[in-house]
Order: sequence, then C-alpha cells, then structure tokens
Amino acid sequence: MNPLKNPFRRRLTMALVAAAALLASCASTPPAGTYPPMVFVHGNGDTAALWHTTIWRFESNGWPRDRLYAIDVPYPLARDTDDKPQEGRTSTAEHMQFLSDEVDKVLRATGASRVVLFGNSRGGNAIRNYIANGGGAAKVSHAILGGTPNHGVQVNPDSNPGNEFNGAGPFLRGLNAPKGLDGDEVTPGVKWMTIRSDNNDKYAQPDGVWLGAKGKPTNVSYDGPTLKGAENVVIPGIDHRETSFSPAAFAQAYRFVTGKPPAVLSIVPEAKVVLDGKVSGLGLNNVQGGYATNLPLEGATVDVFATNPATGERLGTAVHGKLIGADGRWGPFTADGKASYEFVIHARGYAVTHIYRSPFPRSSDVINLRADRLAEADKDAKAVVTLTRPRGYFGVPRDQISLDGKSPPAGISPGVAGVSTAKLKVMDAAGRSVVGEFNGERIAGIAWPVAENHVVLLELH
Repeated sequence: MNPLKNPFRRRLTMALVAAAALLASCASTPPAGTYPPMVFVHGNGDTAALWHTTIWRFESNGWPRDRLYAIDVPYPLARDTDDKPQEGRTSTAEHMQFLSDEVDKVLRATGASRVVLFGNSRGGNAIRNYIANGGGAAKVSHAILGGTPNHGVQVNPDSNPGNEFNGAGPFLRGLNAPKGLDGDEVTPGVKWMTIRSDNNDKYAQPDGVWLGAKGKPTNVSYDGPTLKGAENVVIPGIDHRETSFSPAAFAQAYRFVTGKPPAVLSIVPEAKVVLDGKVSGLGLNNVQGGYATNLPLEGATVDVFATNPATGERLGTAVHGKLIGADGRWGPFTADGKASYEFVIHARGYAVTHIYRSPFPRSSDVINLRADRLAEADKDAKAVVTLTRPRGYFGVPRDQISLDGKSPPAGISPGVAGVSTAKLKVMDAAGRSVVGEFNGERIAGIAWPVAENHVVLLELH
C-alpha cells in the first residue's frame, strides 16, 4: 500500500516535508554553553530505552550527550488504586519522589539550576505532580507532556476513582484545579507544552473500546491531553507513543525549548558506536508471564551476534558477551553502526530471549533489554516470533506492516493505532528465517524452537 494514499500518513508526511524544507534553511542549535540538561520520563510499564531515538535526534542537532538523561523507574506500572499498596507497582507519590531524586542527581552532575522535563504518557503525570507538589517549580524551566492523559483515560466517579488515570479521581482533579487569575491547569513559573494527536491516541477516545468497555462513553475527548495555560500542539495522525517519540514530536520539543526549529530531523550517524544498557526482567504475579520491572537481572548472561540482515543468520561467533552484575549493565559494546545484531539473554526462570535489532547509527547507554517468558498459550507452536514497536503503535491503513509475508499481521485491525506488537506462531518448522517490516524498516530473525524454551522478538527502532 502506498502510504500517501491514506489520510493519516498523507497528512503527517506533508507536514514533515514542509517542516523539513523550513528546517533545512535554519542554523538552529543554541549557542555553546546554553544547552539545558534534559530529563526524559517514560510511560506506564516502559523503560528509558524508548527515548534513545529522541536522544539521538537531540545529539544530531548539537545537544551534548552528557546533558541528556533518560530515567528508569524501577517499578514502572501504576497501581490499580493509587492509595492501596500493590506488589511491583508505584503510587503517584513514589513516582514523584523517584523523579525528584533523579532531577537532583542531574542538577548536581551538571551544575545547572534548572532542567527541562519531557514525559510520555504516565511520565507526564509524575512531572506535573513533581512541579505542583514536590518542589519542582523551582528546578524546572520547561515541561513537555507527550500524550499524557491530563484529564484521564476516562472520567467516571463510579469506576475506581482512586485510579491514577481516572479524571474523576482526586489525583487528576487536584492537578487540574484552577490556578491563578486565569484559572490555568498548569503550575505557574514553568513553561508548559502538551503534544497530542488529532484523533489517533488510544487513550484519548470518546469510546471505551481500548479500556475493555466498547460502546461505553469515557467522557474524555480527543483533546483530553491539552491543558489550559500550556502551549497545546496537535500533530495529525500520530498515535499515543508517537506524541513523544516521533520525529514530528521531537521537532516540536526542540523548537519549544530553543525557540528555533532543529537543523535536521534525521539521525546523523557516528563514526564510533558504543552501546550499553540494562538487563531487566519480570515479576511473578501475572498469569501472562509477569509484570514489567526495570530492576537489574543480576546473574543473567547476554551474548551479541552480528547477523545477516537478509535472513537473521549469525555471522560467526558472539562479538560480545557478559555476565550481568548488580548494576544490570550488559555493555559497553563497540558496535558496527551498519551491522544488524541479535541479543541473546539467558536467565534462570526465563525463556532464552532472542532480540533482533536494526543497525544502531549512534551510541547509546539506554539500549535496555528485558528477558521474557514463554506464554502457556504459545507452547503448541514450533516457534514464536513477535514484531514489536516500542516507540509507537501499528496503524492500519496508516502504516505498511508485514510479518512473515502477511500484511497486515494477525491481530492488527483497521482504525485507531493501539497495538504495539504482532505475534506469529510458527506452526510449520522452527529454525527458519522470519522477516518483519514496518514503513521501510526491515528486521530478519531466526524462529528458535519453543520446544527448547526460546522466544524471539524483532524490535523496531
């Protein structure tokens, strides 16, 4: 399918083309010494790794690497009810305190007096809470909220109002209480910007289909992420995660902080690429395999193999290997910026996890890896391969997506982009090549056998 023949992708492409023409004519990096430190805050259940392409874009426009920080909340999932302790989950107060501590570390490391905060989804809740209630107003110059459900994913006083994402609950009602003479919803003294989709954010929908309540009103509209008193930006066609991680969202964030558009939207390759990150795992109280954590998976091993980009086959022995210590770090690893790689995690209590990746054009220390478990429902297959897009969702007909030659893959329906993974149960034979494609990015991997407790992920940048 030609992406220019569908309205979502056409509008976004036209906007980016127009922006690129303007940006190319501008020298836009701030003067030396004026780059404020930036702290990136991930969303519910996510990791710092989701920010690595955004960080690359800031670096490509001259931002010093040592002034760009992406944090990892140890327990990234919100509680079902905020004031009730829940294993493996954080309250809004705990989330705020963790952010506060991380900001203080950044201020000490850089000597700066204020930081820029950029949060995706739930990360924006922590930012708002920190600035309003945790002393952050004196330490933050700019706050950028991408896809944050500022008025909730639903507004329903009869459905668990203690949930952090219920607009009828005390948490969001407190944050949204009018402030100042104009009744703003944002804390004064900080510059605020929200970024939202026009109508393609799964958590800003009038119908509760993405909350498991199809046909029931959420009492939230497409403009739920906007805030009175902020600069509210709308980018047509983008999905919930693309409000933070897309090139268009980066361009808006850069412009908001610097007052000028970025010189480039693309990622500029580096001559020497050094990769590192954290290996984490899953808790054990979930029948689907466990709840997400960002805790170091001490005692695991990671091996890295260069692969044939056409087939996923290994090109010789491991080019890197490490036993994971208490810090969870699997690197540093000096990579070939044009090579495709397979990362293999061995850890007690987990499946052997194979993660295939496209080439890394730049260095990063937030290439986090998470071990996985084999689901009971998948044990009848010869192999299981999952195409995953952590920094966005799959949209049909917006995107061109295929897995093992099927386009679109099973489980991806037309309409609002709301699914970030596509799973293939290989029923014919293990050991063969499987290819996943998404809007020009292509990843090939090997379908390792379920019978030997292997799972395979094709992870898109």
